[in-house]
Amino acid sequence: MEKKTKVRTLIALFIGVFVVLFTAWWLLWREPPFPEGLVQANGRFEGDHYAVSSKWPGRVVELLTREGDLVQKGQIMVKLDDAQILAKVNQARSAVNVIKAQLKAAQTELSVFKKNVPLKIDSAKAAINHADAEVASSLATEKQMLKDAERFRELLRTETVERRRSEQADLSWKVARAQYTTAQAARIQSEKLLAEAELGRDQIKAKENDVNALAAQVMQAEAVLEEQQSKLNDLIIRAPATGMITTRIVDNGEMVTAGSPLFDIVDLDQLYLKVYVPENEIGKVRLGLPAQIYTDAFPDKPFSATLRYIASRAEFTPKEVQTPDERVKLVYAVKLYLDANPKHEATPGLPADAVIRWQEDAPWAKPRW
Repeated sequence: MEKKTKVRTLIALFIGVFVVLFTAWWLLWREPPFPEGLVQANGRFEGDHYAVSSKWPGRVVELLTREGDLVQKGQIMVKLDDAQILAKVNQARSAVNVIKAQLKAAQTELSVFKKNVPLKIDSAKAAINHADAEVASSLATEKQMLKDAERFRELLRTETVERRRSEQADLSWKVARAQYTTAQAARIQSEKLLAEAELGRDQIKAKENDVNALAAQVMQAEAVLEEQQSKLNDLIIRAPATGMITTRIVDNGEMVTAGSPLFDIVDLDQLYLKVYVPENEIGKVRLGLPAQIYTDAFPDKPFSATLRYIASRAEFTPKEVQTPDERVKLVYAVKLYLDANPKHEATPGLPADAVIRWQEDAPWAKPRW
């Protein structure tokens, strides 16, 4: 009986110790369950890619960037041989300068015409007015002289005056008639000069047409120059975006064709983590949800991100992401875009774990695998 009591005591003591140890483990070492309202996933960082290519064929004369380099938008990456295009640019620039000089001369000549023609017209009109006055004056003189000559002829018939006096009156009349004829001829000549002066208006229009034609030629020549200058600028290949060069396909001295890829750039300011959410949890996530991303390189520094893409179709888990058992599961691809990557600590290809919060009041927690 005493022996049975000792056994029971030992069993009770063992159970008590087990309970104490289990309680201590439960309270101190047991990892609490993953909070409700969070979905965890993992993947690798990717980014928006920019293929750098040349618009024109040419030979590489200077290579300024290589794989792994960080480049800024607009930074020069490659220079192609520009000797031929540069010659065309200089030729086009010379053509522009020549036509501009012709245009300037034509504009100066037009300006002189616009000043001289009105002066000539006014002068011709003044000459007509003067000729009209001369015609009127000579006509009046001629009439008066005619009356005097006729009166002296009557007096001569009656022998009241001498013949010499009558002849002088006839001669004066003939002189006055000649002066009147001359005045009329001068009037006609003044009209011709006015008509000639007024032709200057047509000459002005012709000069204006010449100026307009030269101005059009200048515009055309400048367009040719601009085109050649654009080609010259395109032979200097610049980075289309800020990012990191992941691929380089060209080297110094190589010939490149138009449109052939030379570099691949990933925009480090537009990185996203591509993860795969199991089919049974995809209904919890939606666009715009916040997320936190953890990397091995920065385990205590999560990156804030936003869910901006959910695949419309399920797929089997990619082989490089999960274990063989999980590769048979259907998952949905989800992209978590970083809110900021100021120091470019996150880079393409870096593996990371993510936690997506689909309930606003759920506390954040690190991912557990």
